[in-house]
Amino acid sequence: MPINNKRFHLSALSAAVVAASVNLQAQETSNYGDAALEEITVTGIRQSLTNAMDIKRDSSGVVEAISAEDIGKFPDTNLAESLQRMTGVSIDRSNNEGNKVTVRGFGPNFNLVTLNGRQMPNSSALQSEGITRSFRFAEISAESVSGVEVYKTGKADVYSGGIGSTINIKTARPFDYDGLVASASVKGVMDTSVENGDSVTPEIASMVSSKFFDDKFGVLLAFSHAERDSRSEAVKTQGWVPNYGTADTSAIDRTKNPEGTYWAPWTFDVDVADHQRERQNGQLVLQFAPIDSVTATLDYTASRYDEEISMNRTSVWFDSSDGVTDANGTVINPSVQNDELNFWAWDYHFVTENDSIGFNVEWEATDSLRFALDVHDSTSQSQPNGEPAETIANTKNPGKLVDAVADFSSGSGLPGISFDDSALDGGAYDPDNIVSDLFQERGYQIENNIQQVQLTGTWDNLDDGALRTIKFGIANTDYQIDVYESQSFAFVDLGDLSEMGIDFESLGDFGSEIGNNSGLFPLLADYEASDFIDAVKASGQYYEATPTFDKVSEETFAAFVSMDFETEFNGYPIRVNAGLRFEDTEVTGTSIQNGFLGLSYWHSEELREVTDDTPSADTLEGEYTRFLPNLDASIELTDELVARASYSRTLSRADISAMFPSTSLNVSRPGGPFNASQGNPGLLPITSDNFDLSVEYYYDEGSYVSLGYFKKYVENFIGSTTEERVIYDVNGNPLTDPSVNPRSGCPDSSGTNPACMGTADDPVITWNVTTSDNLEDAEVYGWEFAVQHMFGDSGFGTIFNATLVDGDVDYDVYSTDNVFALTGLSDSANLIGFYEQGPLQVRLAYNWRDDFLLDTRQSQIGGEPVFTEAYGQWDLNASYDVTENVSVFFEGLNITEETIRRHGRFANQLVSAEQYGARYNFGVRAKF
Repeated sequence: MPINNKRFHLSALSAAVVAASVNLQAQETSNYGDAALEEITVTGIRQSLTNAMDIKRDSSGVVEAISAEDIGKFPDTNLAESLQRMTGVSIDRSNNEGNKVTVRGFGPNFNLVTLNGRQMPNSSALQSEGITRSFRFAEISAESVSGVEVYKTGKADVYSGGIGSTINIKTARPFDYDGLVASASVKGVMDTSVENGDSVTPEIASMVSSKFFDDKFGVLLAFSHAERDSRSEAVKTQGWVPNYGTADTSAIDRTKNPEGTYWAPWTFDVDVADHQRERQNGQLVLQFAPIDSVTATLDYTASRYDEEISMNRTSVWFDSSDGVTDANGTVINPSVQNDELNFWAWDYHFVTENDSIGFNVEWEATDSLRFALDVHDSTSQSQPNGEPAETIANTKNPGKLVDAVADFSSGSGLPGISFDDSALDGGAYDPDNIVSDLFQERGYQIENNIQQVQLTGTWDNLDDGALRTIKFGIANTDYQIDVYESQSFAFVDLGDLSEMGIDFESLGDFGSEIGNNSGLFPLLADYEASDFIDAVKASGQYYEATPTFDKVSEETFAAFVSMDFETEFNGYPIRVNAGLRFEDTEVTGTSIQNGFLGLSYWHSEELREVTDDTPSADTLEGEYTRFLPNLDASIELTDELVARASYSRTLSRADISAMFPSTSLNVSRPGGPFNASQGNPGLLPITSDNFDLSVEYYYDEGSYVSLGYFKKYVENFIGSTTEERVIYDVNGNPLTDPSVNPRSGCPDSSGTNPACMGTADDPVITWNVTTSDNLEDAEVYGWEFAVQHMFGDSGFGTIFNATLVDGDVDYDVYSTDNVFALTGLSDSANLIGFYEQGPLQVRLAYNWRDDFLLDTRQSQIGGEPVFTEAYGQWDLNASYDVTENVSVFFEGLNITEETIRRHGRFANQLVSAEQYGARYNFGVRAKF
């Protein structure tokens, strides 16, 4: 993995492969309440924005929408990049690509994503991501989508699960089009960060749809394939540990930090990672209308996501640091004596396979009564072949002969590290001064299956009267998730490493976009974790831990009724939607694991968990019932002025991993810390009473101004609590620490010395056990403002929107007793300018998001926060219609090469500073 000094510049873009994208002409009809999408044919930026405005105006609740042409013409790699343009919607990025969505300050776990109105499963492979319900938009290609609807207020006829929003992704149907429609695409993607891999990677997409037998039968087939090679460069720490090591705390401001708590970093890391990603999406849709009153649809949707990351890390572990704090309590110059440099290698390989098959039949029983039956069976699998998602290797200097000191005094840019390796003959980078240390293999293998059945009816009043429509229905959702977790960890001694090819590359311009890199390691390690694992296996030291199995079964029965009214009050047209949804949910959590026999003093830095060979099951159950009402009203004060008010009760369910009943022990070191976790299937859902008020002024074609206020009263927020307690083995004896008074021959990594096992004479371990519970109620409130203006017939237009959100859910950075804080809460804004005249279209967009709490745990330490700092990104695209059916285009993402920085409690507690670079696409789109 050479660290080269070359960087791509705009002048190199001419080498890009010509690309293409689909220009779908979608005719959509929404199934979601009064926010029905009219039949529309989108032919450009202005028209698509006007249609989105009309959808917003005609809805009875608060709804935003994007048509396929709007998504296709954004310079976006996926749907999340497009959704962030909406008022109140912001995103979090992974590898500088939109991945998860936050709406009105509520993060990914609080938003329900559906596909054609159906709840979709998801799966993850990385332990660092946990097992959540949040949707990974990076797995979905924008080309396969015909529209997206974001419902910010609850509806009785919409599946529950999102207190932030419900996001419905719509795909095309053959009956949406007249006759034969075909399109194709090929796109070349240039990622300027690439050092290893292809400088230009392809994206292709195609779609064909046609109707047969007098338009009674239709077939649609769509496919897309995308590849991306990229590099990420980052400076990180693995966590800021409270009261870790020793520190001079005389500078601490006791008025803010009365306990004098100080925080020291666990590590100083410099990472280089090369990414290779492939994504395929496919869809087959069959529609049959044997008679005018019946339409049946059979659809199959699939996606495949495969990512490989080769990463190297050069680092220092501050096993017991010393330093001086600043006024907040951050140790700004942590130092360690008699230690070593560590040279890590990571091989990430995670695979996700998503498959969904669905059947829908619509029957118009009479002119006023119609029914619909919808059934689907959808599965998401991660690591279907069972291989670990992460393979990790570490080498180091021998003999504990290196001294190191870091500089975290600055709250911006990059920190610094210096070290003294003079005690090592030849220095820390000499191949003769590098020895093996440890390996790890870990990850999840998940199968998540959702089976849903819904029967709905709609009655339309064909006569006079305020009541216009009644909708009613019942639904059953069977949610099943099976999780295998593997985690192998062992210290090894491989002897001579000369055959492994460990190399060191110059720092070069690493991290130069983040800040001054002169204070980093001068050389960075380069080798493959797979080569290390091969050597471990060849030496007979390979160790594979017994996997654990967890399962959650969640079955929900729902019934709903919804009524639409249209009337007048003093001459003002009024529309009202009132509904009630009933839900009953039963949850069963099961964990199967081998019983604890005790801890073995395995290594000077490891106490290994020893289990028996008898798996046993632990099952816990929970149940709850909820009523979810909604009331939406809108009034036309003039032909241009609309006011609306909404109330709804919505809910979000607990993360999956929070409901596993098993007790899991973290990897323990002699002397601690001793941490463990346990799930809780009895968690209640988070419920929210939502109030919305807004006014909208539609003053010209395609132009409007809107202002809205929202407030959410949220109950049963889920947080983590930690208690100190003893954990018992299978015989009812407390687990003990055999490293305190080690016996002869210990530690012993062979596993053959029984004297290294904990006994009743050893000190009993007091564990810090973390579990989840319903802890807090809170209020979240905010303002949304949007303006969309077309400058007459000039072709110019602009959009500006902003969301300001706040609440009593902040994280107290000076307190060590935080049990709950809302992740994702932040202000956001968009500024978009565009020009469309004749064959030329140009759009420049700026998206900004203020700093926000990303997580309440850091990589190696729970209870410590991660804040993402404010981030703004410029994107640009332009297209030119060569003919009526063919156009060429250019897209640029993050064209100013912005970087991402995250910190702990304070700005100088760096968690990660990441550099990615810009991406540019060239292409041609065609339709037939």
